[in-house]
Amino acid sequence: MADVIGRSQQGPFVSLMTGLPGGGKTFLGILLVAALFVPLSNTFLPPDSPFHVPTYMVSLLGKYLCYALLALSVDLIWGYAGILSLGHGAFFALGGYAMGMYLMRQIGDRGVYGNPLLPDFMVFLNWTELPWYWHGFDMFPFAMLMVIVVPGLLAFVFGWFAFRSRVTGVYLSIITQAMTYALLLAFFRNDMGFGGNNGLTDFKDLLGFDLQATSTRLGLFVASIVALAFGYLVCCFITQSRLGRVLIAIRDAESRTRFSGYRVEYYKLFVFVVSAVLAGIAGALYVPQVGIINPSEFSPANSIEVVIWVAVGGRGTLWGAVLGAFIVNWGKSYFTGTFPEAWLYMLGGLFVFTTLFLPKGIVGTAGIWMDKFRAVRQSKMDIGSPASVREE
Repeated sequence: MADVIGRSQQGPFVSLMTGLPGGGKTFLGILLVAALFVPLSNTFLPPDSPFHVPTYMVSLLGKYLCYALLALSVDLIWGYAGILSLGHGAFFALGGYAMGMYLMRQIGDRGVYGNPLLPDFMVFLNWTELPWYWHGFDMFPFAMLMVIVVPGLLAFVFGWFAFRSRVTGVYLSIITQAMTYALLLAFFRNDMGFGGNNGLTDFKDLLGFDLQATSTRLGLFVASIVALAFGYLVCCFITQSRLGRVLIAIRDAESRTRFSGYRVEYYKLFVFVVSAVLAGIAGALYVPQVGIINPSEFSPANSIEVVIWVAVGGRGTLWGAVLGAFIVNWGKSYFTGTFPEAWLYMLGGLFVFTTLFLPKGIVGTAGIWMDKFRAVRQSKMDIGSPASVREE
């Protein structure tokens, strides 16, 4: 009780930092070390040094960080609220398209057709004027606002109708998948004004900085780390608060929680919108690092793969979702080059193996093993204690 009172007197931020869940402080420490080591290694160490991080690896790690933030957003709703979304790739892609639209407007007359106002694909399709929904994306603050607003608004509208209608379980998962598939079909259309099948690409610079420059790639890498750390702290703040306890109650017994007087739909709607915003931020950081955004990002298979990352790392552990994203995507990068035909089978086998032998994921299962080890060790210490000997 005294510990709880002491934390409340410290303020919410200090209380959060001193009470992070298991592995949280270590996780943030690793992010801090990476934010310092990777830029310094890339800049000052010679290429033949074993500790040198090449520029292509910087971009690859930055992409993994974006995936980790996406996995974190899914774990927030699935691991703590029991909302299994199979369409979270839609929010990721919408954030990416908002960033892509800004980057396309920055090209100006440097495009293939030299039009200072219209992107190349619009000139190719004989568009004569910029669509109204493209206006404002030449300003970075407006574009960043849309990165947050568009995914958040879609999540709010979708969640408002779904949660008020008490759609749960597999039915909710199916309609989230239907939502992202509908967006996939819409963005494939050339008359939507988003580049059709080819999407948005050929980006030149961001805030005046050349996207191909090593310094820009390092800056995006550090920005991805900051975003991931921020997202992790937001998720920790939510899950360790009273709101988090209600979310866990909803996950474990939604009907009982509703009968206790809680407006379950409001809690689920709030956390769903926060999760969508985090996914949108991840998409916005992803696009300038990979150099393209197209409708394939809406693919339902991508959203299902995110769920696999979370399951492998450990559902309901937050940083376990980050670990799962890194492990699976590193394996994907390695095995698609080594065994390209067998990679999908290996991914499916990994999910089956996790379901059968690691039902709580790597982090969750490791935590169970550690608890058992501590219990056995404590029992041995109790048996060998002087008090125990005297009793004998």
